[in-house]
Amino acid sequence: MKNTSALADWTPEEIALGKRWVETWQLAAADLERIRRKEIRELDTYQTLLLLFGSRDYSLPPYAPEPWSGLVEQQGWFKKAAERE
Repeated sequence: MKNTSALADWTPEEIALGKRWVETWQLAAADLERIRRKEIRELDTYQTLLLLFGSRDYSLPPYAPEPWSGLVEQQGWFKKAAERE
């Protein structure tokens, strides 16, 4: 089986248009990433949770986040593991 390019049957004009299309998206990539990051920064976490899971009071248990993240306990486990080595 002969390896042929997927563009073998494209005309020079189609290839030029394809290259232009790629260049356009490459130029837009930085702006699109900037917009995506801005939208993420501006998200209202509580509004997002409301839309996803319905109306709940996320400041009260059982829906409220825990007051700790577990990092202190994780560091303790790391210390114990390091002492064994």
